[in-house]
Amino acid sequence: MAATRAWLRFCGLDESAAARIRTAFAEAGLDFVAIDQRAERSGVVCFACVTDELLALLNDVRRSRVAVLAVATSPGAMKPGEAWRLLNAGAADTLVWPSDGSAADQVRARLDRWAIIDELAIDAARKASCIGAGTAWIDLIRRVVEAARFADAPVLLIGESGTGKELLARLIHLADARADRRSNSPDLVTVDCSTIVPELSGSEFFGHEKGAFTGAIATRDGAFAAADGGTLFLDEVGELSLGLQVQLLRVVQEKTYKRVGGNIWQSTDFRLVSATNRDLAELVTRGQFRLDLYHRLAGWVFRLPSLRERREDILPLAAHFLKASLPGKDPLDFDEAVRTYLVNREYPGNIRELRQLINRVAHRHVGPGPITAGDIPPEDRPCDDGLPQPWPDERLDQVIEDAISRGVGLKEISNATAEAAIRLALKSEDGNLQRAARRLGVTDRALQMRRASKRTAS
Repeated sequence: MAATRAWLRFCGLDESAAARIRTAFAEAGLDFVAIDQRAERSGVVCFACVTDELLALLNDVRRSRVAVLAVATSPGAMKPGEAWRLLNAGAADTLVWPSDGSAADQVRARLDRWAIIDELAIDAARKASCIGAGTAWIDLIRRVVEAARFADAPVLLIGESGTGKELLARLIHLADARADRRSNSPDLVTVDCSTIVPELSGSEFFGHEKGAFTGAIATRDGAFAAADGGTLFLDEVGELSLGLQVQLLRVVQEKTYKRVGGNIWQSTDFRLVSATNRDLAELVTRGQFRLDLYHRLAGWVFRLPSLRERREDILPLAAHFLKASLPGKDPLDFDEAVRTYLVNREYPGNIRELRQLINRVAHRHVGPGPITAGDIPPEDRPCDDGLPQPWPDERLDQVIEDAISRGVGLKEISNATAEAAIRLALKSEDGNLQRAARRLGVTDRALQMRRASKRTAS
């Protein structure tokens, strides 16, 4: 069996304890790489007790968007309740080293699972065009892929309109294990529950027999048959009538149904994914949605973040939509004024609204140069007092308030803020150190030294 590769870090352990753990990991087939390669793979942190240093490391890993397992090297190393603190700080899981030494096998099992999830997430997200590299989005993608691959329960996607629920439904379809079991697995079958005509709803879902009603000139399969062996996506499921909810409940429970006008029970096997921008719990309270159906749909529940919660993804999304709007042309950039405008603009319609805006901008632009302020349609331009936005604003307050609630100190908050600014400035300038330093108001030498000291400390 091939070795599992990861990175390893010790916090508060003496050299003899560290050597013992390394030996156990090697015997379990774990191969650890240098700590400076942690951005490329998951890792393990072994600790003797929960300290500020450990919490700061986990917070740093969270920003690197890789999974880390926090391993307490003795039962007393982690007090009751501290597991939740470690998870909130950024650990993907926690483990206490048992006296029989079996922790190494448990560690490998988790690392192997995370490696599979990462590989699936990258591949499926690319195929489903799930653009974004922000922490919240990457974490959601990983969790959705894990549920799709290793579980068979229905998935309920909730979130504001335009947040990408259909994209995630396609991601689930691509990552579902059914795709491996059948070479002819059907494509994602989508039913928009808000557009179903009540008189034809039975045929839409169940299909019908020839002569079942006026106009039924031939037998027709419905959505349940089309999705057999694949995924059925019910968009805007909160719009279903109570009558249809009863009929859907039977199919979800029994995986059988009858065509309209038919007497033969048909079997189907599909992954059910539902989505809504409505509060289904509130609809249940008002008697507009069946509680038993809600629990059948909500095997897994994932909330999609709004675009205002993913501002770091706005420019990558905009670049993706711009390229799609101008096929066959060389990629275009946005000038500084447009970048600032896009990042600070409000998007009530979320990703859908951003895509429509970029489509309008693309068709106003001429020439090979970057997108400029004049390319923004007049009706989309900010008011005179709309930009620049005051800074700091309530978003920074929310982040700091969250850090304080987790017990993060002032020094850690200051360091994390500075590191985030450097990372984002470098990202926005495609890794160019001089331009990033200029945007941050420091010399490139100062930025170089800070990055070097950070690597040394790690």
